Amino acid sequence: MEPIAISKRTVGVNFRDDGRAEIRLWAPLAEQVAILSGETTIALEKEDPGYWITVTDRLHEGSRYRIRIDDRNPFPDPTSLSQPDGVHGPSEAVDLTGFQWQQNGWTNLPLEDYIIYELHTGTFTSEGTFASLEEKLDHLKELGVTAIELMPVAQFPGSRNWGYDGVYPFAVQNSYGGPHGLQHLVDACHQKGLAVILDVVYNHLGPEGNYFGELGPFFTRKYHTPWGSAVNFDDRWCDGVRRMVVENALMWCRDFHIDALRIDAAHAIRDFSAVHILKELRLRLDELMQKTGKKYYLIVEQDLNDTRYIDPLHNGGYGMDAQWIDEFHHALRVTTGQAQTGYYEDFNGIEDLARAYRDAYVYTGQWSPHRKRFFGTTTENCAGKQFVVFSQNHDHIGNRMLGERTGRLLSFEMQKLVAAAVLLSPYLPLLFMGEEWGETQPFLYFVSHSDEALAEAVRTGRKKEFAAFHTEGEPPDPMADDTFHQSRLHWHLMTDEKHDAMLAFYKALIQLRKRERALRTLNRKALAVDVNSENQVLVLHRWTADSKVICLLNFSTEQRLHSLDRTSEWQALLCSAGSEWGGPGCIQSSGHGITLQPQSVSVFKR
Repeated sequence: MEPIAISKRTVGVNFRDDGRAEIRLWAPLAEQVAILSGETTIALEKEDPGYWITVTDRLHEGSRYRIRIDDRNPFPDPTSLSQPDGVHGPSEAVDLTGFQWQQNGWTNLPLEDYIIYELHTGTFTSEGTFASLEEKLDHLKELGVTAIELMPVAQFPGSRNWGYDGVYPFAVQNSYGGPHGLQHLVDACHQKGLAVILDVVYNHLGPEGNYFGELGPFFTRKYHTPWGSAVNFDDRWCDGVRRMVVENALMWCRDFHIDALRIDAAHAIRDFSAVHILKELRLRLDELMQKTGKKYYLIVEQDLNDTRYIDPLHNGGYGMDAQWIDEFHHALRVTTGQAQTGYYEDFNGIEDLARAYRDAYVYTGQWSPHRKRFFGTTTENCAGKQFVVFSQNHDHIGNRMLGERTGRLLSFEMQKLVAAAVLLSPYLPLLFMGEEWGETQPFLYFVSHSDEALAEAVRTGRKKEFAAFHTEGEPPDPMADDTFHQSRLHWHLMTDEKHDAMLAFYKALIQLRKRERALRTLNRKALAVDVNSENQVLVLHRWTADSKVICLLNFSTEQRLHSLDRTSEWQALLCSAGSEWGGPGCIQSSGHGITLQPQSVSVFKR
């Protein structure tokens, strides 16, 4: 692996302690490289292999600049830290080291204590900025979550985007508040005791404003991806690309004090190098942890059911700390009545949900009708804290044509039940913004491309993506302002009696998870699951050496009687049907057992 400075950023434009700018650009095929700033031209000198460098006092913090390679037209710096005028405007030189941190002694939480809240900065508040997000941190603290996860903030075209079309991996979206706005937000979160996870995209870049190809062979045609040519992690001149990705991860953790990175669609990263790029990220972050004494986590999204991603390095894995589990979500949604179409066709409901509780993966090597092949591997040696589960997230809402949240799709009682299914699991729970009060506004897919041909291609692509789920009607226009505005949270809903009751239930459920050792301890070995498919009842047993908790989940629309040995020895901890949560009321237990209300959960402790 190429030597990389762990303690400072070395790609792009950076500033030394003496105020001079240190410039290092990757352009392996260039004959000449220069920085243009106003009337100033700064020539760079070639340094093998493939870099151009200089140190200058003619570029200052706040200076706007472009790159010129050979005799081509100047273009913005793809490695810039700030694009105040958007993806096609000049880059801005920024010094990240000048921010005055108030919580410099912050200690990251143990991963097993993460209760994650995923949010989209642009729609979380009406203003859609980091500053307005800070004003809501007390709400999140009172809710009981311990970590927020920001959907990608890398600069994208316009001001409306999920973030997965980012084209400047190092630059923080200008309309959100830019790099210093993000630093201030992270500092504010740490002052509240909240960890921060940042969603990063290393498998592709967006189509508009993507100037990496101007630098050199950033992409390769060796592999085909859903987004076109793959990022070049193992082809000719790949070392410069790998360096940029590694430095990007180091920057977020070192200079922005991000606690964990969630790596989007890691299965789409094509790399047959001797050291996979994910493994290199792990090794480099380990070096940073040694230098800073702080802990940083790497969480991947991957749908291969392959534990190699989360297996430790000494066992031949990539050393990721955790991964998202879509299959838990799919099994849970089908259990609640979701149609078995598209990627749900592999899932049969409550039996598969029980398998997800036991094994994390539903498919651990058996035949997959949807994929038409045997799929998955065992998770026997994996800990509960290595899996992130959810009942909804940005993808599984936005992949619906009308972007309906659980608050629109499920009954009030079923919403509480699926929340409990997630928060009572032996895994890391993730909530999606607004679910805690049963938000009814959709979360739609939105973009703001300036190229109309590209915008039309996005519209066509979305229609194809929905084809497996919807056969009637037209999806909302991703380019329309109204599509974006519809996706904003309606905070005022919390004043409604039903929504307020939902919020109170979430708070109680989260506190229950934190308070009870048997629920807080993510030991997959201290777990058993019983299923009555006919009655649609799942019984989850969790225990430690000194306590045992039993969770009775009734997914049916009928009352169910569950036998419970020595009923008098069990203490009721929570009943989602309680009137305090807006439910029909819990039924007293009798000598015959526990009567469960329809679509409810009851939790007992021995």
